[in-house]
Amino acid sequence: MRHSRDGAAAAVLDQDWDVVVVGGGNAALVSAMSAHDHGARVLVLERSDVTFRGGNSRHTRNIRCVHEAGTPYNTGAYTFDEMWKDLCGIGTGPSDEELADLTLRESISVPAWMTAHGAQFQPPLAGVLHLGRTNTFFLGGGKALVNHYYRTLRSLGIPVLYQAKVTEFEFDGDRCTALLVEHAGATHRLRTKAVVTASGGFEANIPWLAKYWGDAAYNYLIRGPEHNDGLVLGKLLEAGARSAGEEKGFHSVACDARSPKFDGGIATRLDCIPFGVVLNNRHERFYDEGEDIWPKRYAIWGRNIAYQPDQIAYAYWDSKVQGMFLPPMYGVFSGDSIGAVATQLGQDPEAAEATIAAYNAGVARDASGRFDPAGKDGVSTSGLAIDKTNWAQAIDTGPFYGIPMRPGITFTYMGVQVDREARVRREDGSRFANVFAAGEIMSGNILSSGYMAGFGMTIGTVWGRIAGREAAIHVRD
Repeated sequence: MRHSRDGAAAAVLDQDWDVVVVGGGNAALVSAMSAHDHGARVLVLERSDVTFRGGNSRHTRNIRCVHEAGTPYNTGAYTFDEMWKDLCGIGTGPSDEELADLTLRESISVPAWMTAHGAQFQPPLAGVLHLGRTNTFFLGGGKALVNHYYRTLRSLGIPVLYQAKVTEFEFDGDRCTALLVEHAGATHRLRTKAVVTASGGFEANIPWLAKYWGDAAYNYLIRGPEHNDGLVLGKLLEAGARSAGEEKGFHSVACDARSPKFDGGIATRLDCIPFGVVLNNRHERFYDEGEDIWPKRYAIWGRNIAYQPDQIAYAYWDSKVQGMFLPPMYGVFSGDSIGAVATQLGQDPEAAEATIAAYNAGVARDASGRFDPAGKDGVSTSGLAIDKTNWAQAIDTGPFYGIPMRPGITFTYMGVQVDREARVRREDGSRFANVFAAGEIMSGNILSSGYMAGFGMTIGTVWGRIAGREAAIHVRD
């Protein structure tokens, strides 16, 4: 059967399906291919149109997996023990250690599986991202990966219904028997033997975020599509699904404050923080900018800024480090003094200069000689209320630079609880017989309050494979 954009929508909606996958990003596509590999007739429902298909996965670049030796795409080994230590070192550690352990162990076979299903990778990257050893980069980025997977779906004969919005689940006891789907101005009842929900979190639903964050949520930027409003998640919770993960938990980064409200993607992220200082709108430093290398600590900065007054902050740096990180998409503010930059940013120039002068007074005299952007260099300040523990050079060499930042929310962690088979658990302790989940909608089973680069794609791929396989086995048995 051809994709619905070629006129097959009516035929698709009229059939009974073994497995219906709700979502169109990485976890959904992996689920669909996995279910097909295990003998199921599969339909994919993507809420977006063809142009913007793929959800947050369009904005990704890499995946983090265990590998015991170097590969053509990694510079060295990244063992289970090291990855487990990294995971335990972010936020408050894994939400469910058993499921986190399973995720890491299953990740070992992920790159080969991805390659067999159309993915392409590129040689490891060098530079200050520090990811060449631990992470594997997609050739062409996430959009290319998504396109490869959609081509694989087409070759396997798996239909995709675009602009299909799931509005209700029909249940008979613990079993989902049908979905109500809005498509082309009409509502259709779609019959299925099993469902995989892989439709993302609720980060684009600002009123839902505001339930936990208050009015601050209205100052957040949403890095992914406006469709990620948690509609499917909400319907599962209404149907008695047990929740997993912190209500306030999300993956968020520092984004350019000038970015669009929705779907700015990876290009709006800022990487300047470790090499400068960050002030809030009261001209105060509020966190150690040099706590750790970028892949382990970049995702704390969205949350850091979310707790600041008016959810805004400002990064300052000088010409010694300009060019050592990815350039901001919308350019930077610059001037021959900190005060000149502060004025352009809307900050008080004297207050900003005073804070940075106090920071400079805490910098070691030989800091520039020991500065090393390639790794944690131990070049720290001393005697400050908040010391910077790495890359702490004085900001004293013009021209000077600055940029405004807001929290950029990638995805929320609170979702549905699953078991080892990716089957959704119910509030009463039982499980739905035929409802499974993969990706961001169940990431709270693994993640608590921290994040490490590439791990969202790991969760989506590992649990997509599990959910698709188990849904197909359920139908077969």
